[in-house]
Amino acid sequence: MKETKWYTRERVEPQWYVVDAAGKRLGRLATEVAKLLIGKHKPHYTPGQLVGDFVIVVNCDKVVVTGKKETDKIYYRHSGYPGGLKALSFREMMQRDPRKVIRLAVKGMLPKNRLRDRLMSRLKVYAGPHHPHQAQKPTPWEV
Repeated sequence: MKETKWYTRERVEPQWYVVDAAGKRLGRLATEVAKLLIGKHKPHYTPGQLVGDFVIVVNCDKVVVTGKKETDKIYYRHSGYPGGLKALSFREMMQRDPRKVIRLAVKGMLPKNRLRDRLMSRLKVYAGPHHPHQAQKPTPWEV
């Protein structure tokens, strides 16, 4: 009979973490959130498995960037048609949808493989301090 390890996928219970983005730098926040989503803070981390946790980011409209990034950082998207390139600065993107800024920063720090979409579905981002989720723990670096 084959013995299973205690950290098999069936036994890994994901936790829920709440991260307050008020006054935090965008890149530093995104790296910590990406670590929690991937599961690198756990002793049974395995690169090819979904062992990470759920992360709730609140107050994303209060995230900050340093230097001239507020005007010089540009977000590009393309419609697929000739001449369809659209560009928005960080300030314009924050006015339009501040949740998208956090999601794009975290998405860029996740591995570019099949797990990325599943990891992104575990990220919940809210502009204000309130959210509808129940099970939460404080983040490991705030404890």
